[in-house]
Amino acid sequence: MNKTFNPSSWHASWHALFCGLTCLLPMTAFATEPAQGIPAAGVPADSLSPLERRFLSPPVQVTSGMPKAGEGYFAADARRICYQAVPADYPFYQIFVQPFDSVSPRPATPLRISTGRGRTTCSWFSPDGTRLLFASSHLDPQIDATESAARAQAEEDRRTGRRRRYQWDFDPQTDIFTAGLEPADVAGSGPREVGGLVQLTHEPGYDAECSYSPDGSQILFVSDRDGDPDIYVMAADGSNVRQLTNQPGYDGGPFFSPDGRFIAYRTDRLEKDLLQIHVMKADGTEDRAITRGNGVRWAPYWHPTKPWLIWTGADHSDPTKRPNYDLWIARYAAGDTIAAGGSDFRAGEPLRITDHEGADVLPAFSPDGSLLMWTASRGDGGGRAATSQLWVSRIDTAAIDAALEPVGERTTQR
Repeated sequence: MNKTFNPSSWHASWHALFCGLTCLLPMTAFATEPAQGIPAAGVPADSLSPLERRFLSPPVQVTSGMPKAGEGYFAADARRICYQAVPADYPFYQIFVQPFDSVSPRPATPLRISTGRGRTTCSWFSPDGTRLLFASSHLDPQIDATESAARAQAEEDRRTGRRRRYQWDFDPQTDIFTAGLEPADVAGSGPREVGGLVQLTHEPGYDAECSYSPDGSQILFVSDRDGDPDIYVMAADGSNVRQLTNQPGYDGGPFFSPDGRFIAYRTDRLEKDLLQIHVMKADGTEDRAITRGNGVRWAPYWHPTKPWLIWTGADHSDPTKRPNYDLWIARYAAGDTIAAGGSDFRAGEPLRITDHEGADVLPAFSPDGSLLMWTASRGDGGGRAATSQLWVSRIDTAAIDAALEPVGERTTQR
């Protein structure tokens, strides 16, 4: 099974993007030389649009030296980030961790945490910073053939000049693992690998798109073990697996709210390939559609201190226009903040905060909510000519708060 996303035509069917018996592998057996980052300047303030200047400081590129990088998240202490990137000499994404300076963000030397083989995705720090969660297919018994086919296709595309539609395979050999980390030292030199990999899922089928609960006791993940991609939750050690969604269509990319009471995720259950944002209670009940309509909305992420939900969205209502993937924020009200008789979760009209010609996707707030990191194609001339890398900007929380619509009686539509 696979889903596709076409950045050339901007026709989106975008899903996972760019994790009994315990498998323990020595991390030192697959350590590599750290990839060298190339310092990159921030985007000049005058290059931002009037809309972006209202809400964001000039973004700074924080990954460099690899052809593509993205889907980045902060550690709880904001001194490290994790992400997936494609090495120059390998066809599939691998998982990296690198130091992060919140005062002066810039590229730094990353350390590969995954094995260096197979498809990997969806890295996430444990709340205490001692382990990294991610999904990997490195145990694929046919991995040699899988790699050879990917390299042959890449060489053929290079020879012919073909630019293929982006495709993320729901690889049935993908399972979820954790890797041990040492915390960053006092000088902030970043984590060093320790211990090994612990395999958490063993069922046949795709298991990925994983994240911890705020207290670290549970892990959300996506699996197609029953023939359809749904959201599951398990204990942090891989036990007590429970299914939370069970409707036809793809459900994925789940994250707990900061208080652990709700889960935001993306789904195409209403119309195939047109992803929308949903929120449900942590036990899978009281599911609410936050967006709907002829578009793609995905990658929802919670602000840690404000009642805000951010996501990536594009309007697909006009087939003659190229949809532009940008970042949107909506205010929400939940639980006790809603008057008696109302639904348990509602969101207001969304606010657009980016409008760059390139894609702005996969947003994530820093633990204190002051920084926004996302995957963007802004450097090297910008637009479709640029490669995807991670960028960081300081957000103007007061300006966003003033511009956000209050939560009304109806669900957001955009």
